[in-house]
Amino acid sequence: MSGSHEAASRREGIPLGRIAGVPVILAYSWFIVAAFTVIVYGPTLQNRQPQLGIAAYLIALAYAVLLLLSVLVHELAHALTARAFGWPSQKIVLNLWGGHTQFEAFTASPGRSVLVALAGPAANFVLAGAAWFVVTGVHLIGAADILVNIFMWANFLIAVFNVLPGLPLDGGRIVESAVWKATGSQEKGTIAAGWTGRAIVVGIVLFAVVLPWAQGQETDLAFTMVTLLVAVFLWQGASASIRHAGFRSRLPEVVAGRLARPAVGIANYATVDEAVRSGAESGVAVVLCSPDGKPQGVVDPTAIARVPDAARGTTPVTAVGYALAPGAYVPDTAAGQELIQYLAQLQGTEYAVVDSTGRVVGLLNQRDVVAVISGRPVRPTR
Repeated sequence: MSGSHEAASRREGIPLGRIAGVPVILAYSWFIVAAFTVIVYGPTLQNRQPQLGIAAYLIALAYAVLLLLSVLVHELAHALTARAFGWPSQKIVLNLWGGHTQFEAFTASPGRSVLVALAGPAANFVLAGAAWFVVTGVHLIGAADILVNIFMWANFLIAVFNVLPGLPLDGGRIVESAVWKATGSQEKGTIAAGWTGRAIVVGIVLFAVVLPWAQGQETDLAFTMVTLLVAVFLWQGASASIRHAGFRSRLPEVVAGRLARPAVGIANYATVDEAVRSGAESGVAVVLCSPDGKPQGVVDPTAIARVPDAARGTTPVTAVGYALAPGAYVPDTAAGQELIQYLAQLQGTEYAVVDSTGRVVGLLNQRDVVAVISGRPVRPTR
């Protein structure tokens, strides 16, 4: 790992090393989960089994660590299954909400996407099954009995919860892949799975919080808080999936040549009069080019209006122009994610558009690119 990557990892959390070649990072937010588990579960366990004394809090801490290990196995199952399909994993992050596996770029398919997603819950079912065999086949007492039972039920619940059919849960990939297979559009599948994810959130809050409260049942404050926090997290994840799918679906519309206003290029040693004849006052953008043809600036029509007619033939066009950022020009065929990533590296908000011969054919405004990818109408240029 390079120095810059290592520094970035340390800002994100504590690097725990690599497992099967995949970097594992423990986010600082996990310690909130550990503290919450000790504070909430420790006193409960102590009340149920007073003979434990202060050890109840140590068992609660061990419970938090076992949950961490369960999530790690879950994420490793995702990563290793993806690797079998040639999808490299960038890292595994264990955090406040459990964890996530971050993948590098890959080409997915509906079937493989489901297999990678369900590998995580499957791993937790296996862990729960293994713990069940220990519980039923080995006579355990004290802390060992408590922790093995907790480990079994925690993994079972993690697996069941994650197969619910809605994003950002793993089961949401089933809905996504089914719609993707039926429509040929992964984006439509993601949006559908995002909405089922939102429906699941509504169901969780309704049946776990609202109905018990409406029926006058005594509510547990800690349980209610955890439920609402999980609901907020799931809603945000589902909404982010919907937004991201909308963004992906609009990427094909982001083509430099289509979004640019018409433009012509003239030499940067031309006069204002030549800029006017090129169309600077009639709505055509005029781009100033260096002697080697590279776009350098843009003529400002409002500045031309301040130049007297008699002086236009002798006034250099650079007097009525403003500079483009270095390298602020793109091919008219540039499109999609590649175009957006390139523009993000540049300063300024305008970019010359050139054809295959290097001739200036348009002027692209950052505002119009943002409008397309956010789903807003592109404002007409004058």
